Amino acid sequence: MTLALYALAALAEIGGCFAFWAWARADKSPLWLIPGIASLCLFAFLLTRIDTAFAGRAFAAYGGVYIAASLGWLWAVEGTRPDRWDVIGGAVCLLGAAIILWGPRGG
Repeated sequence: MTLALYALAALAEIGGCFAFWAWARADKSPLWLIPGIASLCLFAFLLTRIDTAFAGRAFAAYGGVYIAASLGWLWAVEGTRPDRWDVIGGAVCLLGAAIILWGPRGG
């Protein structure tokens, strides 16, 4: 369930940020801000559903998921295929997220 929540949160955040990008940088209507704000609110809510005792740990691990999801967005929505360095960097970030989430904790 954690992975699904992170994936949904990433889609919500990227979609919301893209709506602001479209308005501010691509001359889209200010109406783009309405779904953008809703999407960012959904993102914040979804992060509260992550099963961890500490918000900072959930947010830190999310960073790796966000990076990988952003590369997927780059390819799927913006039509630019990530290069090998993007893929390697994304994999390193996902590995870091996994270590943060599931690494053994002492005492």
